[in-house]
Amino acid sequence: MEVELTAPNGKKWTQPLGLFINNEFVKSTNEQKLASINPTTEEEICSVYAATAEDVDAAVSAARKAFKHESWKSLSGTERGALMRKLADLVEQNAETLATIECLDNGKPYQTALTEDVPEVFNVLRYYAGYADKNFGQVIDVGPAKFAYTVKEPLGVCGQIIPWNYPLDMAAWKLGPALCCGNTIVLKLAEQTPLSVLYLAKLIKEAGFPPGVINVINGHGREAGSALVQHPQVDKIAFTGSTATGKEIMKMASLTMKNITLETGGKSPLIVFEDADLELAATWSHIGIMSNQGQICTATSRLLVHEKIYDEFVEKFKAKIQEVSVLGDPFEESTFQGPQVTKAQYERVLGYIKAGKEEGATVMLGGEPAPQNGKGFFVAPTVFGNVKPTMKIFKEEIFGPCVTITSFKSEEEALTLANDSMYGLGAALFTKDLTRAHRVAREIEAGMVWVNSSNDSDFRVPFGGVKQSGIGRELGEAGLAPYCNVKSIHVNMAA
Repeated sequence: MEVELTAPNGKKWTQPLGLFINNEFVKSTNEQKLASINPTTEEEICSVYAATAEDVDAAVSAARKAFKHESWKSLSGTERGALMRKLADLVEQNAETLATIECLDNGKPYQTALTEDVPEVFNVLRYYAGYADKNFGQVIDVGPAKFAYTVKEPLGVCGQIIPWNYPLDMAAWKLGPALCCGNTIVLKLAEQTPLSVLYLAKLIKEAGFPPGVINVINGHGREAGSALVQHPQVDKIAFTGSTATGKEIMKMASLTMKNITLETGGKSPLIVFEDADLELAATWSHIGIMSNQGQICTATSRLLVHEKIYDEFVEKFKAKIQEVSVLGDPFEESTFQGPQVTKAQYERVLGYIKAGKEEGATVMLGGEPAPQNGKGFFVAPTVFGNVKPTMKIFKEEIFGPCVTITSFKSEEEALTLANDSMYGLGAALFTKDLTRAHRVAREIEAGMVWVNSSNDSDFRVPFGGVKQSGIGRELGEAGLAPYCNVKSIHVNMAA
């Protein structure tokens, strides 16, 4: 049920391989497995057990039993918060191991995983631990003849499905508010990157969570994911991933009218006005699309640049990429960009690059595979110029280190281009005119807008989109609402 692994940085650990159900690692019922591949070397790291529909049922049953058991149900919010803080402490203590696993399994740079991803996990857990005994109902004045009040109650069993681009962080974003509100959980991992959260499951048990409160399963989406979404004993589904998969989940969840939260795709615009600080705009434009190998749902992948400063900005932007986007072994400290997560994602990105060339866009930088020592799913940072709004690379989410640049003449045209998308997750704009900044921010059709930065998220601030970028919000106080019912109680004082 476990294997001893050693990473290129010399870190050794015991890697769980099973399904984490009822605080124990178990085999899948038919002992089927899925392989986890190191995207840097293209070699298998290990294989983990993959859940069947029967295994999903076992996990849901464990979560349902735990939801009703006094070991969880009778805990006060203060006591739940203490368990969450204990888990956060264990995550912080095991930061190097978790970052190592994430780097090996996902391909993201080790330093990024250590200094950004793992801190996000324990910060989110501590944030929601603080809310666990402060998520109050209300007393509502309806006159002296009646006493009316509300209580906030947990939904029940929450099925949570996370993506492969930020395994640890997406797990924390979902576990934090769900646990805070007193729910129990079946967390389904992305089949491409199961290892880091399986290790996190060990820490969950060590923290002292009662059996069945948090169950972690591996498996393929079509089998395990579908079984979880359609299970009649699951009260809520929270999903982060592609818009296409989100639509399928919404259909399946509708059969039992499940509460849903969906955080799906994006094609976020970044507008550079003529009065912008171009050095600042180039720096943040690079961060907004090239971070995490471009595998970010909010990535500002459509740059819209005023025609007066188009050429100057493009040169500064290209120079920033060439200076910062160092490709290489993700365990090397100098590396900014590692490989794409899988061969399938690598080929998808290269397919979009090919389409961009065929449609007549100009490759200003990159546009080709970039293997390191003949191995790995590396793609050179790619910049397309002369991009028209009708092009596939302008409209569709690539989810890789590829960006389009389009010029505009006026604020009105910039907004038209920015909003010309089925997505509405994030958006950014650069200007020194604060009046225009606020005006444009209000007109952009997006759930989040960054002024003079990009992808500057914070666990204390709501995260989510509009249009086909999803339903609901995560993070911040708003992240609690999807995980509790507000029950109204009316007391007839005249009785």
